[in-house]
Amino acid sequence: MNSTGKLGFDALNSALKAAGEETRLRVLALLAEAELTVSDLTDILRQSQPRISRHLKLLAEAGLVERFREGTWAFFRLAEHGGGADVARALIDRLNPADQTIARDRQRLASVRQARAVAAQAYFRAHAAEWDRIRKLHVADDAVEEAIRAALADKPFRSLLDLGTGTGRMLELFGPEIERGLGLDLSLDMLLLARDRLERAGLKNCSVRQGDIYDLPLADDSFDVVILHQVLHFLDDGARAIREAARVLRPGGRLLVIDFAPHEQEFLREQFAHRRLGFLPETVTQWITASGLEPVLHRSLAPEAGSEGKIAVSLWLARDTRALMATTQRREVA
Repeated sequence: MNSTGKLGFDALNSALKAAGEETRLRVLALLAEAELTVSDLTDILRQSQPRISRHLKLLAEAGLVERFREGTWAFFRLAEHGGGADVARALIDRLNPADQTIARDRQRLASVRQARAVAAQAYFRAHAAEWDRIRKLHVADDAVEEAIRAALADKPFRSLLDLGTGTGRMLELFGPEIERGLGLDLSLDMLLLARDRLERAGLKNCSVRQGDIYDLPLADDSFDVVILHQVLHFLDDGARAIREAARVLRPGGRLLVIDFAPHEQEFLREQFAHRRLGFLPETVTQWITASGLEPVLHRSLAPEAGSEGKIAVSLWLARDTRALMATTQRREVA
């Protein structure tokens, strides 16, 4: 691919050959709707697993789809970058959504999604009491989300990375306003919940996948905003996680950390695997500064008077200063 984003003859010919087959074109149309496994596609297309795997291999080699692993599972989605991604989108845009073949595949996709939703809700019901117990201890979620929105309100952003995405709530909150959202989490159960949430919200521009917060499977300078929402208290090395988050920020990008202020609820460590019982403001600020970012905001939200709350929630906002430095240097040269 050249600098204009266009494919050379051989690459374009390969992409068109890969897409120019009935099953593979159906696969592309389905992956435009959702991230799917080989098993999902086998159920929808009513073809054998080896056959589906071969089709996916050809599509991936042509740059039309991407593959990523979650434990023993492999998920596929449309490619997001490159000439192959452009070809895939252009072909799908030309498909009539009312076509009988496409409509039938979408009906079967709906059944697969429903099965996922049932599994996700079963997991949620099994753990809802635990989550509710923790939620009552701190500031109401609505107040925290209002503060999160306020912290990022000074300028719009196009891409969001949510580390330790959990149920995917941050992606749901900002998804309608951005071009691309990605959530990473180690827990396959939480990713099940997050996918269900995003699909119910119709957020095709947002996705989730399994990933190590200390070793993100992402290139440098990838996202406008990175959020760490109620994640640091589970980690052995919060400073390392912040350094890795800073690495994937674009010049001028922002990092928002939301976590507990110091507290004495020892049962959270014993029963819910909290490694840290909250953070002093200067602790996270120091980690942010050491990562090369500039701290620009710290805010603490106390529990409402008369509530069961015993834990305050803190927010730290930082920014990458490379864009500002470049502007300053240009002015000095001028």
